[in-house]
Amino acid sequence: MSSQMHLMQMLISTACTHTLMSWTDPEDDQLGGLQDFAYWLHVARTLERGCFDGVFFADSPATHAVYKGSVVPSVQYGVSWPNHDPMPLVAVMAAATTHLGIGVTLSTTGTTPYLATRRMSTLNYLSRGRVGWNIVCGFSEAEQLANGLGSQTPHDERYDQADEFMDICYRLWDSVPNKAILMDKTNGQFANPDLIKPVDYKGKYLSCKAVGPVLPSDYGLPLRFQAGSSGRGMEFAMKHAEVIFAIHNHVPGMIKSTENLRAAASKHGANPDDLKIIFGLQPIVRSTEAEAKQRKEELIERIPLDATLARLSGIIGTDLGKFDPDKPLAELQTQASQGLLAVFMNGGDGQTLTLREAASKWALSVGIPQVIGTPEQVADEFERIWRATGCYGFNLSPTTNPDSVEDFVDHVVPLLQQRGIYRKSYSGQSFRDNLMS
Repeated sequence: MSSQMHLMQMLISTACTHTLMSWTDPEDDQLGGLQDFAYWLHVARTLERGCFDGVFFADSPATHAVYKGSVVPSVQYGVSWPNHDPMPLVAVMAAATTHLGIGVTLSTTGTTPYLATRRMSTLNYLSRGRVGWNIVCGFSEAEQLANGLGSQTPHDERYDQADEFMDICYRLWDSVPNKAILMDKTNGQFANPDLIKPVDYKGKYLSCKAVGPVLPSDYGLPLRFQAGSSGRGMEFAMKHAEVIFAIHNHVPGMIKSTENLRAAASKHGANPDDLKIIFGLQPIVRSTEAEAKQRKEELIERIPLDATLARLSGIIGTDLGKFDPDKPLAELQTQASQGLLAVFMNGGDGQTLTLREAASKWALSVGIPQVIGTPEQVADEFERIWRATGCYGFNLSPTTNPDSVEDFVDHVVPLLQQRGIYRKSYSGQSFRDNLMS
């Protein structure tokens, strides 16, 4: 466990982040923000004022069409649709801040290692090392179909492909070392070709013949995140991630996840003590506990079951409209996100959740635990979970935006700072400097 808590803020460039139907709430401005840079600038500056390590852009790049075999429920309720690209927002938010890191999800499905390296490295170079890459393998069949890749690739094979993908990225990054760049205006020599190492790679799944397209940054590579929680996913994370993002819907699950990740680190030759594990939490902050609980009920009352099942069906790759909602979720088998499915099979008390119960938890926060109460109560619970799990920190899921971000920064952050468990100022310049310190 680090000596101080680290915090990040999850966002998605769509109508809502995790709380379904939040776009209908009078306090929510994100729908308007989809066509207004000022909205994202405000969120970025608010988070930097709160000394957050960074933003974490999750992404659903294609519309779920598993539930009832149609995109209609997803489009009807604004469920992971529209699918706006978060990449432009990385540049906008970096330009509006000085220290805030911006992590963005980019899938190894539907792009190439060359284009991924080019996009991520360009943003990282422009921002002087303030960009992170959340590496995902494309769990959604909708993503594969949207990109003309046919039916879904089996779970473990997606990680095999992703290993090749990353191997090419590393070779592209290594192909242009810092010392090769001369920028010698007097002699007209931009680079020393003798030090450039072009890539000529041909693997089982992928190939690349190129030279790295972006100048090497003095701040190193983009900071790398990964969220694989299955056995194969953890193996991939141990190999490629500097920070691991995990979701569990209760503290015992967080503790078990930490134990599993530490065991995976030992198995794959990494130091378990070096793991940087960040868990998701969703705070709902109000002046009184009763008001906070009432706010939760207001949010959940407007969410139709069809909206929840449309998203959940797309995530686990099974049409949940074919199942009795009062049957245990454990009966389902899937090739989609196996780690997430395992998380939602039980409620922390040893009892298996029914589909209806899991859907209710999924509706507001995709199963991320909620911390509900006054600023003091929320701060207490954040500290308790941090100490109990020994985690590195938390990735916050908003309800409505930007008010939930503002509420946390204005009312909870000062309490964490007073306790000496959260920074009052940034110690470094780059994303890696701040998050890894």
